[in-house]
Amino acid sequence: MKAIQILKFIISLVVCFGASGLGTMFMADDSVTNWYAQLQKPNITPPDWVFGPAWTTLYLLMSISVFLVWNKGLDYSKVKLAIGLFLIQLTLNAIWTPLFFGFHSILLALIDIILLFIAILATLLVFKSISFPASMLLVPYLIWVGYAAVLNIFIWNLNR
Repeated sequence: MKAIQILKFIISLVVCFGASGLGTMFMADDSVTNWYAQLQKPNITPPDWVFGPAWTTLYLLMSISVFLVWNKGLDYSKVKLAIGLFLIQLTLNAIWTPLFFGFHSILLALIDIILLFIAILATLLVFKSISFPASMLLVPYLIWVGYAAVLNIFIWNLNR
């Protein structure tokens, strides 16, 4: 791998994992242990320990995916569109945590996660036209966010 490719990969990692870090910066310290723990949740809710490894894996896959697309070159308008869509979905991703855990707004988080699902799907489809492997790396992310959206719907319904 060339030095520029290594740099692009590192930037991809920093941007993706940075979005995760930004989202968690805006949540209250006791949101998970107090507020979230007291919410009624559906039976399909995974144990809390699942979320860390799942999201770490997904952010790594997202980093590799955007790197593969970025590596095709910013000279192509389709690559610019793809990266723009990727950044939109990443922003929606980062916003969900403060909405849900920071502001305790289950409904706004639900609206956000539905928009996030749509943005991931659009990103995946544009990525597919540039790099099939890049698009396939987003499939687990799309599935997880779809599952998270269902959880969000149930939690909203159970706690309103």
